[in-house]
Amino acid sequence: MPGSLEPLDLGVHIPYHFRCPISLELMRDPVTVCTGQTYDRASIESWVSTGNTTCPVTRATLSDFTLIPNHTLRRLIQEWCVANRAFGVERIPTPKQPADPALVRSLLNQASSDSAPAHLRLSSLRRLRQLARDSDKNRSLIASHNLLQILLPIVFNNGSDELSHESLALLVMFPLGESECASLASDSMKIGYLSRMLAHNSFDVRVNSAALVEIVVVGTHSPELRAEVSSVDEIYDGVVDLLRSPISHPRALKIGIKALFALCLVKNTRQKAVAAGAPAVLVDRLADFEKCDAERALATVELLCRIPAGCAAFAAHALTVPMLVKIILKISNRATEYAAGALLSLCSESERCQREAVAAGVLTQLLLLMQSDCTERAKRKAQMLLKLLRDSWPQDSVGNSDDFACSQVVVVPF
Repeated sequence: MPGSLEPLDLGVHIPYHFRCPISLELMRDPVTVCTGQTYDRASIESWVSTGNTTCPVTRATLSDFTLIPNHTLRRLIQEWCVANRAFGVERIPTPKQPADPALVRSLLNQASSDSAPAHLRLSSLRRLRQLARDSDKNRSLIASHNLLQILLPIVFNNGSDELSHESLALLVMFPLGESECASLASDSMKIGYLSRMLAHNSFDVRVNSAALVEIVVVGTHSPELRAEVSSVDEIYDGVVDLLRSPISHPRALKIGIKALFALCLVKNTRQKAVAAGAPAVLVDRLADFEKCDAERALATVELLCRIPAGCAAFAAHALTVPMLVKIILKISNRATEYAAGALLSLCSESERCQREAVAAGVLTQLLLLMQSDCTERAKRKAQMLLKLLRDSWPQDSVGNSDDFACSQVVVVPF
């Protein structure tokens, strides 16, 4: 029973007609098919999508695949949920109905029509964005109507800023193919436009511009084209500035670190991220990221530590080394690997960083890492770091470290 506790543990009896005949679970969005039988929408859609053309209960052929919402039954189920909330049963939400294909076509036609009044085109784009937010099914439906061919000209070639910004907000909700990404990456005018939008007065416009930059860089297979996008100084300035957003804007932080990581995968332009102030911002904001974004942030730190300017910038920040030591074995195996790699780069270049790492307790952390189930790459980095720091260990630790096999270290490029 989705969203509730185990029914058998609670002794809650679910009325038979509240259960979907396919999944046998409490229906959340009951719909009726042409045979008069009612099913949960997700179950019957899955049944039909696998090629079945009969009603699961009656075995009669489905002459019409229209699904009619059973509002009466859904309200009865909601009332039953409320009546049993003392047993941990949560009320099912009122489902949003799928978008009507005819409505989607009409909205797209109106949005793309140069002869339509601007306010109607804006209204259509906003309605499409609302529908896209409602469900994956709606997004699939909208995308199937040549959406990209409609939106891209509006974003980049339209005389109305408001229409352009609204189209951009809708565009970044959908994936772009490699051909679209390559086309954008190779057009310096469009990349220049996005870089200017990263400095726009509207916060949403800046976030959406960064989102499109990330989509284009990730979706472009050509190293040369990725390098062209990454060579624009203003893009780094705008993306790093997004990472300074308050924690109350989680989308800005998420898109900002995704975009920065994608840009920093291009080795030859990493110094631009350093010049834009990325090292200090990454250290200051690391605690504000969720798990996946924290992993991206640490991967970015490690990438930037591989260039002299980045290594120097991180070493100059008083919190860098203690933070990286503390992160080992705390967030995830990936985060541990990236933190160990960044520490290895920093300590290889700076004796001061070595002393800071030892003072922060890195010896214990690395020994624990070697005994953990972390990746082999993380353990190799830890082993190299232990050997590098051997002369900096406290004397009472050196005497007890002979049994630790760090003298035979194989340096593996990473």
